[in-house]
Amino acid sequence: MRTETATRAAWAVGVAETLRAGGLSVTPERCVWFARALEMPGGTDPGRLYWSARISFASSPEDVRRFDEIWSGQSPRQPSPRESPVPPEAGIESAPRDTAERAQPRDFALRMRRAQAGERAETPPDGNARRADASPAEVLAERDLARLTSEELARVRRWLARLLQTPPARVGRRTRRASRGTLVDGRRTLRRSRGSGGEPIRLARRRRRLRPRTLVFLCDVSGSMEVYARAYFALLQSAVRGGAEAFAFATRLTRVTRALRRGSAEGALQRAARAAPDWSGGTRIGEALRRFNRDHGRRGLAHGAVVVIFSDGWERHDPELVESEMRTLSRLAHRIVWVNPHKSGPGFQPRAAGMAAALPYCDSLVGGHSYQALERLVRQLAEIGTGRVAWN
Repeated sequence: MRTETATRAAWAVGVAETLRAGGLSVTPERCVWFARALEMPGGTDPGRLYWSARISFASSPEDVRRFDEIWSGQSPRQPSPRESPVPPEAGIESAPRDTAERAQPRDFALRMRRAQAGERAETPPDGNARRADASPAEVLAERDLARLTSEELARVRRWLARLLQTPPARVGRRTRRASRGTLVDGRRTLRRSRGSGGEPIRLARRRRRLRPRTLVFLCDVSGSMEVYARAYFALLQSAVRGGAEAFAFATRLTRVTRALRRGSAEGALQRAARAAPDWSGGTRIGEALRRFNRDHGRRGLAHGAVVVIFSDGWERHDPELVESEMRTLSRLAHRIVWVNPHKSGPGFQPRAAGMAAALPYCDSLVGGHSYQALERLVRQLAEIGTGRVAWN
């Protein structure tokens, strides 16, 4: 583990020195950003490597142009930014091989290939067959959170705490200038028409601004969910720092937003566990939803919000209460996303009493068994309101 970290730190320093020698302003803080990006699953893939370095070291259009010139090894008169790989946010994990190799600095391409070849994992510890070219980090990202060792879980929690939390968007009332907006800007159109004899030849456009939508997390911390909750709370802490609200529930509902707002991920988990006296206890989903709707939801917190519920759906009491409270919550919230860690298992059926009662009122039921599944969830939550979200 330490050797792998030291190797990636050496890559980060080498890339920074090359960019500094090429004329870019490289600060220690930007080097830290790049080094952290390399620690993410797939961070050393050619396509991700390019974009991680560009986002970390280029902060202006001029920096981007200079960065592409240095990275591709071309002269300033022949930049080719179109040959750069597509960013991973567009849904492509890595670029075509020839494109990615051109995007790598020639000084590090051979070193990268040799180091990655030494990190291959032929068979993961759980004995399941994986693809032969998977790195240890990629194998770890795909494994079930309940099957991780304490050291592996700590590493995954660090990844989750660094996931960029972009709140869901909603269309606001105010507008802004846009080249391809759906609304016509009358004032700007008239001003432009002065140069064409009063004829509005070119229409000025505007579009409505996107505003952040409230994001609320309800996390089941009962005995059956305790091992998953330890990983989920690292993700919740990142979301809370971005403005989200977080609640824990088992036999009662506890607001843990303040406990997650500061400190390290491990310290925040301990404070949240102290704030929730029913941690690792029984499960009363219906009662927790009733308390949320009565004390928080109807008072405005759930109005137009995206509510994410982490639970396996095991209800120890009345499932009819779950159904009635989910019906109430569906009338308040914009979207309800239920994250079940068992959803991705073979032959999964929502047969648990609470899950079966809640399912008709959920907009989406997604898996949450691994880092990869949670990373996908974060990306899909950010796309709500953009018209691009596609739930599994």
